[in-house]
Amino acid sequence: GDVFLMFDDLRDLYQEVILDHGKNPRNFRRPESFTAEAIGNNPMCGDALVVYMSVDGDNLITDVAFQGQGCAISVASASMMTELLTGCPVDRANEIYQAFHSICTGEGDVEEILSNFDEEIAERLHMLSGVREFPMRVKCATLAWHTMDAAVKGENEISTE
Repeated sequence: GDVFLMFDDLRDLYQEVILDHGKNPRNFRRPESFTAEAIGNNPMCGDALVVYMSVDGDNLITDVAFQGQGCAISVASASMMTELLTGCPVDRANEIYQAFHSICTGEGDVEEILSNFDEEIAERLHMLSGVREFPMRVKCATLAWHTMDAAVKGENEISTE
């Protein structure tokens, strides 16, 4: 029964972290300057986020912020994303995005995917990966990430539809 106990602890931690980021989102602001932005919509539950990014000449993400409204999961995921990607090279951000997407949609082995990242990133992605248990919420969790990806690619708007 120890395995279940651990899972419960993890789930409690996951919920705690999600609630914390949902209530007190980090980088919830419109920066004075940014090099890319995109709007993301999830019509299913009315989430709408704007993601702002600054990428320097070396393709390093120097700032990520967001605004908008959404359920706790989409806000928490956006908040955690801004923390994870600030200071990241764009290529690395894309790898993290792809990994997160695979985890959420249940493609591939979570442990194997996470083994490609350092502890902090792996831990954050693992917390967010709890959403795969709730398929209806996957779009909420990935909204900010899709929006960030669109911003990087120079697309200004995405929808989960």
